[in-house]
Amino acid sequence: MLTFHWMEASVLGFLGLLIGSFLNVVIYRIPVMLDAQWKAECSTLDDDEPKPQEKFNLMVPRSRCPHCGHAIRWFENIPVISYVALRGQCAECHKPISLRYPLVELTTAALFFYCGLTWGAHGSALVWSGFAATLITLALIDWDTTLLPDDITLPLLWAGLIGAALQWTPVTLEASLWGAVGGYLSLWLIYWGFKLITGKEGMGFGDFKLFAALGAWFGWQALIPMILMASIVGALVGIAMKYSSGLRAGGVIPFGPFLAGAGLSAMVWGPFALLNFVGM
Repeated sequence: MLTFHWMEASVLGFLGLLIGSFLNVVIYRIPVMLDAQWKAECSTLDDDEPKPQEKFNLMVPRSRCPHCGHAIRWFENIPVISYVALRGQCAECHKPISLRYPLVELTTAALFFYCGLTWGAHGSALVWSGFAATLITLALIDWDTTLLPDDITLPLLWAGLIGAALQWTPVTLEASLWGAVGGYLSLWLIYWGFKLITGKEGMGFGDFKLFAALGAWFGWQALIPMILMASIVGALVGIAMKYSSGLRAGGVIPFGPFLAGAGLSAMVWGPFALLNFVGM
C-alpha cells in the first residue's frame, strides 16, 4: 500500500527530471565512448599509433545539435521546458529534436515520484530511484545499439545484492544471491541450447547479466514471472514490427528493453502481477 509522502515525492520527482536529462546524455555517449575505447585497444594490438581524439566523456564536450553542431546553451537544456519553448526544434537550424528526450525526462520524473510516494524519506526511495534510472538507460542503449554495457549492468547487480543485505529491497540476501545465480544461468543455458540446435546466437551475454541483476533485486522466486512478461511483450512487439516493416537490418530485436520493462513493472506492480492477471 502506498504511503503518501507528497513532499518527499515532489522533491524526488523534480530530481528525476534533472536525472532524466542526464540520462539522455548517458544513453548517447556511453556507446560512443565504448566504441572509441575498442578502437584504441585494437590500434594498440595492431601496433598502430593511436590517433589523437577530442576529449569525449559524460561531461565534455557540451551537447550539440546532431544536424548543425550548434552548442546547446544552458537555457536550451532545461528539462521539458526548453523542448516546449523551442517547439521541439534546434534553436539554430530548426531541425526537429527527438521527442524521446522529454519523454525520458518525464518518465524518470514519474518513476522517481512513485518511489517517493511509496518509500518516503528512506534510503529505499533513493535505491529504487537509482534502479529505475539504470533500467531506463539500459533499455534505450540496448534498443539503439544492441549493447548492454558491463559498466552499467554489473553495478546494478551488485546494488541489488547490497540492497538486500541492508534490507532496502523486499528480499533476503539468500534469495537475492540465488536470484542472481538463477537469472544468469537460466539465460546462459537457453543461449547455448539455441546455439547448439541452430548454430546461431539468440541473445547476447549482456542479457544474462541484466537478468541476473533483476534476480538480485527481486529474488529467485520472481525470475519466472519476469521472464514470461519480457518474452510475451517482446514477442508481441516483434510481431507488430515485422508486419509494419519496422524491423532493423537482420531482423534483430534486442531483448534487454523487455527485461528492463519487466523489472520496472515488477517495481511498480510487483513481480507476480502478470501471473495474477491471468489467474495463476
